[in-house]
Amino acid sequence: MMKRLINSMITLFALLVLGASASLTGAQGETPTPRPAITLRGPVIGPGYEPPTLTPIVTNTPDPAVTAVPGTVAATPETTATLPNLDPNRMGIQIDSNLEQADWDNVMYRLGEHLGVKWIKLQIPWEDMQPNGPDEISPFFQRVQLYIEDADRRQFNILLSVVKAPNWARANVQEDGPPDDPQAFANFLSLLLRQVGGSIDAVEIWNEPNLIREWRGNLPFSGAGYMQLFAPAYQAVRAYSPSLGIITAGLAPTGSTDGSVEDREYLRQMYAAGLSSYQDVYVGVHPYSWGNAPDATCCGTRGWDDDPHFFFSDNLRDYRQIMTDNGHATTPMWGTEFGWATWDGFPSARPASEGWMDFNDRWAQGNYTIRAFEIAQSRGDIGVMFLWNLNFATLLGLIDNGDERAAYSIVVPGTACQVNPQSTDTTERPLYWMLYDAVRPEVSLPTYDCS
Repeated sequence: MMKRLINSMITLFALLVLGASASLTGAQGETPTPRPAITLRGPVIGPGYEPPTLTPIVTNTPDPAVTAVPGTVAATPETTATLPNLDPNRMGIQIDSNLEQADWDNVMYRLGEHLGVKWIKLQIPWEDMQPNGPDEISPFFQRVQLYIEDADRRQFNILLSVVKAPNWARANVQEDGPPDDPQAFANFLSLLLRQVGGSIDAVEIWNEPNLIREWRGNLPFSGAGYMQLFAPAYQAVRAYSPSLGIITAGLAPTGSTDGSVEDREYLRQMYAAGLSSYQDVYVGVHPYSWGNAPDATCCGTRGWDDDPHFFFSDNLRDYRQIMTDNGHATTPMWGTEFGWATWDGFPSARPASEGWMDFNDRWAQGNYTIRAFEIAQSRGDIGVMFLWNLNFATLLGLIDNGDERAAYSIVVPGTACQVNPQSTDTTERPLYWMLYDAVRPEVSLPTYDCS
């Protein structure tokens, strides 16, 4: 179903002038949901997977244990403000593809019946799809294909972010990185599209290549090196479809260090290496904002606010200026990752190096995210924005070990809005129900939390 992406571009990128932002706070998400038995790939758990389900996936009936819509707790004075009405067709969230059947169905139910966003993002680890060679369709590949087809049947738009070359394609197998031969990546994309292309809407070519941990290998660690990978990948996608969405890799907002290239400079290098010649693509961005509000701009003195890289607005402004300077003035940006992390409510200590998390409680996470979606939808140059992430906090050990990924999650282990890393149930942070409310003009929940 090729589908909704191109046919809705005019609507998707039309300038939407929304009303002024209201102050957002509130309360509730009550009854627990069975905790997904999610596992991580790679060094967290080591190699190996459960046997995949290879029978067709049917549409799941609602799980009666999934949290009911909140609304039984009286609203406080802070919850009387009205959330903006957001367009779910320009909103998405990233989920993990390495799930067992019941967990996948649980996630699909949450997204379809609660969050209401129309896009999902799946990161596709090439190393797991073809661990042994270029002609392989592994059991993991088969499982992912079934899940993609199921999400398509449920009427989701799907972005695949394709990353992580397998060891057989790399001489340097430290951390993650591209293949030695970019054509090998293009060949994998061609195979992937033959298998699932009819079910997806867009492809992101790699992820944060300006971080060395994502780019160990023989290709230059620069925007020019990335364009060596991008060019044959683009040709592979266009050989399959003239209209499938192609997004450049979202860059990590960072300065230049031994492990990173400053993102603005990296984007300029991409343009110097020919990016502007691709007029039918979108530019991926990751406008994270640390502990700063989405309307704020640099600079301040409290900490984590003394550099434009720490600001949602400054990141978007600088990327747009670079794009305009290089022949992409009318090319939309897609926010393939963004979000606000908070350790609020977690019983263990936050990551020692992430002091900026202290600036964000669970209400700031909700308020800032809703406002960021509103800002993006008020502009004509931003397409879809993907929130990072749904439920990584439910992975065993992430909270106890101070893993930053858990702090971005909007579904967490616990009950009745109380976080418990050892719980087999799940509960929601306020942002979860704010999203439910904001995409439904007819709904105005009295509360978004249990307190």
